Amino acid sequence: MPTPELPPPQSSLPEAASRFGAYVLAAAARACDVKDATGGPPSTPSLPAAPAISAPAPPPPDTPAVDVPPPGTGLERILRGPSGLGTAGLRLSLREEPPPPSAPPAHTTEGTPVPGLYHHPVPEPDPVRVEEVSRRIKSWALDEVSLYPEDWEEQFDGFSVGRYMVGCHPDAPTIDHLMVATRLMVAENAVDDCYCEDHGGSPIGLGERLLLAHTALDPLHTTEEYQPQWAESLHADAPRRAYRSAMEYFVRAASPSQADRLRHDMARLHMGYLAEAAWAQLDHVPEVWEYLAMRQFNNFRPCPTITDTVGGYELPADLHAQPGMQRVIALAGNATTIVNDLYSYTKELAAPGRHLNLPVVIAEREGLSDRDAYLKSVEVHNDLMHDFEAEAAALTAACPSPNVQRFLRGVAAWVDGNHNWHQSNTYRYSLPDFW
Repeated sequence: MPTPELPPPQSSLPEAASRFGAYVLAAAARACDVKDATGGPPSTPSLPAAPAISAPAPPPPDTPAVDVPPPGTGLERILRGPSGLGTAGLRLSLREEPPPPSAPPAHTTEGTPVPGLYHHPVPEPDPVRVEEVSRRIKSWALDEVSLYPEDWEEQFDGFSVGRYMVGCHPDAPTIDHLMVATRLMVAENAVDDCYCEDHGGSPIGLGERLLLAHTALDPLHTTEEYQPQWAESLHADAPRRAYRSAMEYFVRAASPSQADRLRHDMARLHMGYLAEAAWAQLDHVPEVWEYLAMRQFNNFRPCPTITDTVGGYELPADLHAQPGMQRVIALAGNATTIVNDLYSYTKELAAPGRHLNLPVVIAEREGLSDRDAYLKSVEVHNDLMHDFEAEAAALTAACPSPNVQRFLRGVAAWVDGNHNWHQSNTYRYSLPDFW
């Protein structure tokens, strides 16, 4: 018997946000000069029918025209812009400035944030959704793709991917939409673990493994004679099985443009894996700027870049491709990845071999102590976060299209949810004793 769809979480908006939503709807056409192929005003392509995705219920009559997740998720800051010296000009004057949070939300999670790390506390993810996503993803992993052997079950459960994805996508209209992101997250981690890291991964031969796995996302178009052999190869190992299945679900929910966007970002990810593998083979510690360049590719970017698909709408390709939008997405990916470097620092130090992360690279290249290198890495993260928020606020002001506005809120939600998951996942992470 099919599992009934759980209702979407209720959201509410302060009056100022409602006024701002009405403003952007009226101003979008004249403020964002992007035209469609016919030369007319910008339009949002309609999504193709997606059998695997349940259509969300129509909003109640009093729902604002621009759907916004609940306050307190850290999303509203994108609309008001950054705070601090020299940033007032980036804020939108029609938006009332709410006071900064003085304390974490009422329902906080376990785990301690990195001291001094700039972040936004978020409410506890909806436990009903978390439980259902966790149930479904484990069923998919075991029954559909045979992702892991029995002795990996504790690690799979400890990853808490259901909590992760519910926290990162608060505006997902249904559980099915959340599952689109959750399958991809699990598949990406299977590739990282089994090809690159601690479950049999190795830098030797990584390029071949990644190339063949990538064809599960970006299909091979070859002759009739060789097509069956390629199709059979997609079931050869757990990472390829997971990629193939997760992408099949994704393309049912996404437009062709959104699917191509994800393929592009996954190719970026794989290129970053290869750079890190090359350094491992050479036992080379890169310069700090080189490491940060690698991390711009080997990072979380494929996750927030699908926020519109998971939200059940589309940021049109011409708006997504704007240089300002690309900079915002890159900064978000870079900041969230340094969060991973900081929270996984002690875990990686305890693992065999030398694992590159930002504190390790700064200590080696700049001659700092482990503590000072870690604290400097916190500063690097904070600078990236401030730049992300400033650029997002400026982009919202320059192009107040409802889809741009909502996409930026979705990326901000992913940034906040990603930090919250790292902070609270004490099964995987613990902080160094530097304070």
